[in-house]
Amino acid sequence: GWAQNTNQSKFKQLGQELPTPNVYRTASGAPGPKYYQQKADYKMNLVIDDATQKLSGFETITYTNNSPDRLEYLWLQLDQNIYDENSDTKLIEVEKMEDFKSMGDIRKRDFKYDGGFKIEQITNTSGQKMSYFINKTMLRIDLEKPLMPHTSITFQVKWWYNINDRMQVGGRSGYEYFEKDQNYLYTIAQFFPRMCVYNDVTGWQNKQFLGRGEFTLPFGDYEVNITVPADHVMEATGVLQNRNEVFTSAQVKRWELAENTFDKPVVIVTQEEAIAKESSFSDQKKTWKFKADNVRDFAWTSSRRFVWDAVQTDVMGKKVMSMSYYAKEAYPIYSKYSTKAV
Repeated sequence: GWAQNTNQSKFKQLGQELPTPNVYRTASGAPGPKYYQQKADYKMNLVIDDATQKLSGFETITYTNNSPDRLEYLWLQLDQNIYDENSDTKLIEVEKMEDFKSMGDIRKRDFKYDGGFKIEQITNTSGQKMSYFINKTMLRIDLEKPLMPHTSITFQVKWWYNINDRMQVGGRSGYEYFEKDQNYLYTIAQFFPRMCVYNDVTGWQNKQFLGRGEFTLPFGDYEVNITVPADHVMEATGVLQNRNEVFTSAQVKRWELAENTFDKPVVIVTQEEAIAKESSFSDQKKTWKFKADNVRDFAWTSSRRFVWDAVQTDVMGKKVMSMSYYAKEAYPIYSKYSTKAV
């Protein structure tokens, strides 16, 4: 269907591919005089339950309508819903013989787990329930009164989901379980209900997420508090705000050294420290607080198994920390090359 309906000539004009020039975008592709971008700011409190591999979140979203349009509803994307039972992802999968090279491949096909967002509530700032509808990986909030141009709306979403086992169901995000020491390593992305893009070309970009493909997302500011077991080490998008609360004094000193070291990585959590922690299983919690300004997404990682090294990098006169987190299995190669590659 697609091939017959599109011009396949290598010499074709780009007229079909690009939007018609207008006040928002010029023929050269540059922003026009009335170009706009929407803004989505997030404040989140997240908790990982290391016993059940459940992630719970409470988020406050402030969405600013910089467009000239009255918005009568808002669209959010629910990426985790590709793991839901009724996901369209399963409908588009094509199985081939080479997908079944090992017993592990066959077991993956059979693996069932209760995935997808459990949305507990969506309320306005005074606690009143908002009207919303979930369509697989998309969520629409119907507003009581339209969001006018150049105004903002703030609302709150309470949710949780069961984190996927990356070894069983795949995916870039999820957890890895280490049977020998019964530890988990979490790499968490696409984890929160988040605003879809609204622009002058397509309006709301609310196509279903099918598991392959990248997203365009609105830029915004993030303040994220993440509560994990006290013996975990973690990192996230943005800048850690409470280093002295979550680091040991030795780690703070190593960090300060790394901030001023440009030639080779400084180890902040040593392999010995990481191995000693494997059996600690703290029942205390620590909350790591991060801030990120004007970014399009937020991701994070957490485990008690991490070795961590860091070095300062000069990027056109701006200081940027380059860091790596890895478990002992990766130590021989990662300790030599990972941060250099970063």
